[in-house]
Amino acid sequence: MSDTIVIGSALGAGLNPDQAQRVYRAVLEAFARPGTVQTLPRSDFPAALLPALALADLETGTHVLEPGQQDWTSVLAVATGAPATPLETAKYVTALRPPTATEFGSVTTGTALSPESAATVVCAVDAVDDGIPVRLAGPGIESEIAFAPAGFDPALWEVRRHLVAEFPSGVDLLLAGPDGSLVGIPRTTVVTTGKDN
Repeated sequence: MSDTIVIGSALGAGLNPDQAQRVYRAVLEAFARPGTVQTLPRSDFPAALLPALALADLETGTHVLEPGQQDWTSVLAVATGAPATPLETAKYVTALRPPTATEFGSVTTGTALSPESAATVVCAVDAVDDGIPVRLAGPGIESEIAFAPAGFDPALWEVRRHLVAEFPSGVDLLLAGPDGSLVGIPRTTVVTTGKDN
């Protein structure tokens, strides 16, 4: 089945209430327990698009980094009513293809007075394991855990370091595998790469 047919059949359908609630719970748990794998419900949508489909609304700016000629931006707008906005101002950024360092570095981090206006960035990855490992520490992690997403550019960890350098502003990151596995890395999580040793 082509991507065009899938998009056409999904257009305007959105998530049903049960799916939306399960996505909401998975996102909450992912951010509460960084680095642990949560599970998104099955749907006709790409797994990485589900957080925005469940959580975006009329007042939430969204931006989708599209793979090829697909148009998930329109699907998201019709399904949620959320406006498509420039990358630099979007509250939910969904990267259905690997983002460049420039793209990732240009998302909004909010301000010290308005940290809630920062972006949540959801990146599609090949898998949430079997990639290049990093170590995670911070709130919600008992000591330190290893995390090795496959298909996530390791250079983006350094970009993230700059984005979260002035807490409470920063960005919250979700990585979603095609099987619906989801891992959260909130702005409070410290990510240590091999280069930091």
